[in-house]
Amino acid sequence: MAKTQDFTATLKEMMGAFPVDTTAMENAFKSTATLNEKLSGVALEAAEKSAEISSKWTKDTLAKLAEMSKAKAEPADYAKAMTDFASASAEVAAENMAAFAEIAKKVQSETVELLMAAGKEAAEETTAAVKKATNEVTAAAKKATAAK
Repeated sequence: MAKTQDFTATLKEMMGAFPVDTTAMENAFKSTATLNEKLSGVALEAAEKSAEISSKWTKDTLAKLAEMSKAKAEPADYAKAMTDFASASAEVAAENMAAFAEIAKKVQSETVELLMAAGKEAAEETTAAVKKATNEVTAAAKKATAAK
């Protein structure tokens, strides 16, 4: 009966000839963590500003409602109060929507800047890692060839 050959030693020798450098993976993880931190910062800042706008808008609306709900001497004053409330609310809504749009625009531009910088950095790191790996594999191959 044929005996199967044990390739364990051969495989260990082959893997030892081509060492794996984990620094590239560690650097990629660190870069990703840094990028996520920056993106989270952008999102949290936008959420904070949005909450401030919403809170102010609510307070202003409640103050206008309080003014509108006061008792009036003449029936026509109720119509005027309602009209004033509606026009003021429309004006404030337009201002606040513009403020929300500015926040969204800022988030978009900051995100694009961060992603472009991260892409450039990743390309540079990848190029350096590939160049290093190529040099190491070439050296290992020359060493393995010379040993025979």
